[in-house]
Amino acid sequence: MKLASLEGGRDGRLVVVSDDLAWFTDASPVAPTLQAALDDWALAGPRLEALAQQLRLDVAPRERFHEREALSPLPRAFQFVDGSAYVNHVELVRRARGAEMPASFWTDPLMYQGASDGFLRPRGVIPLADEAWGCDLEAEVAVITRDVPMGASREEALAAIALVVLLNDVSLRNLIPGELAKGFGFVQSKPASALSPVAVTPETLGGAWRDGRLHGVLSVDLDGRPFGRADAGVDMTFDFGTLVAHAARTRDLCAGTLVGSGTVSNRDADGGPGRPVADGGLGYSCLAEQRTVETLREGAPRTPFLRDGSRVRIEMLDARGRSIFGAIEQSVRAHAHIGTPATANA
Repeated sequence: MKLASLEGGRDGRLVVVSDDLAWFTDASPVAPTLQAALDDWALAGPRLEALAQQLRLDVAPRERFHEREALSPLPRAFQFVDGSAYVNHVELVRRARGAEMPASFWTDPLMYQGASDGFLRPRGVIPLADEAWGCDLEAEVAVITRDVPMGASREEALAAIALVVLLNDVSLRNLIPGELAKGFGFVQSKPASALSPVAVTPETLGGAWRDGRLHGVLSVDLDGRPFGRADAGVDMTFDFGTLVAHAARTRDLCAGTLVGSGTVSNRDADGGPGRPVADGGLGYSCLAEQRTVETLREGAPRTPFLRDGSRVRIEMLDARGRSIFGAIEQSVRAHAHIGTPATANA
């Protein structure tokens, strides 16, 4: 089953999307919004699945689905926590700035709480008030949960995953050091992010979803050229069951909690840092990692961060070459302002 949110109020209008992303049918008889469906997933989930089956059999009223008309599936969420499951990425970035990585990072997930009061459109603008802030993309996988009780085990946490999405976790790299130096964490350096146009149930992903990981090439293009081709199922130190259980260690997680993987990152075939796609490597899922590799190999970074007009595309294809989640396709607009959360998806 694949779900999306179209225009219709602050939290969008829930629709069921066909497997090939060509059609949708209205889901309002089941739930007006995705959040409402998640709040009563035991009842709403099977009814939405029945709608999806009717859409497959061409017996449900249907309309053409256009990704450009979709909001992020959750236009806003009660909670967004982002991990660093690809420890290879963390190690590289810390090494470049001369920071030692604690050994515990390999055994205990690193996680921060991000902004969730308004997600950007998958096909839209990344607003940037100042290019000097060092705007970066971060291509990730994320899951959306049902209610998760405090102290849930990894297995319980895995069972509570309702949906899987792709995520562009926008970061302002040049603001990060100053914020972290204060000893609290990210606020200004982590602005609004974007989710893929479509959210997909783990069951629909079939063999691509196993061991609490999404397996498949996460394609990242920058200004129309291949930038990253890392496999999301490879080099993922902590699976999503572990990440969700970590977030729930000391508190309940409400339905609609979004848990991110952190930047997808693969080591090179020789075990070292990745190489650019143009050099035969798998590339990168964020500019910071490429800049880190350049610093380690050449003494200084030479790749700039995103600028006004930069274009980012993030997508994953299935074995038949079809888009699974639709594409996140955004352009940076300097000095743009998206307004309040009520108008961010307008």
